[in-house]
Amino acid sequence: MIARLTIVRYPQWLGWAGFLSMALFRLPLWASQSSGFWKLMGCGRNGSFDKTPDWRQWALLQVWDDEILPHRHPRSIEKWWRFFGCEKWTLLLNPIEGHGTWDHKQVFGKLPRQTAYDGTIAILTRATIRISRLSHFWKQVDRVASKMSTTPGFITSVGIGEVPWIKQATFSIWESKEAMKNFAYRMQEHTDVIRKTHQENWYSEEMFVRFQIIETEGSLRGINPLKRNP
Repeated sequence: MIARLTIVRYPQWLGWAGFLSMALFRLPLWASQSSGFWKLMGCGRNGSFDKTPDWRQWALLQVWDDEILPHRHPRSIEKWWRFFGCEKWTLLLNPIEGHGTWDHKQVFGKLPRQTAYDGTIAILTRATIRISRLSHFWKQVDRVASKMSTTPGFITSVGIGEVPWIKQATFSIWESKEAMKNFAYRMQEHTDVIRKTHQENWYSEEMFVRFQIIETEGSLRGINPLKRNP
């Protein structure tokens, strides 16, 4: 399987075009029938799970079998982004480890939980939060998110989601798996949240996938986070 994540940022005052695109883009994505799975998503402001949306920033995730990966998005989508002068950051990703489901599907195929890979790694953490547990979840988010960006080995992160407050995900990039594990399993605030999610049954569905980054192009807020320059 191969995944492509594109983060698109609209010029100031044109966030409405990004909101409208979430409805309009469904037509060419359905019609193309090339990707086995796709999601149009909004973005949070603070690079992680976030209650406050960034109306200028939106995301498109597509997943394919390796042999049928197209070189471009549907032409109508590319034209829309060019017309509105969007900034784009695109990553091609190879899923290598993970567990869980998205819409009750193993959208990245059946993956091992661990491999020997320890280069630069991207992480997608995604969950559907139970309505009855929303207040518990959101009380814990800020204190964890504020620690992530200062953790050694952290490169960047983007908060993405299908449904505000309920269906949320964080896409983050780390210098190594070890750096990510130091944050996930050795930082007290994060380990407390992991424990509570299981004890209090916060999620009706969850997924955790690690990716090897195949290729990246474009920029986000003027830089390519992996190249440190436009």
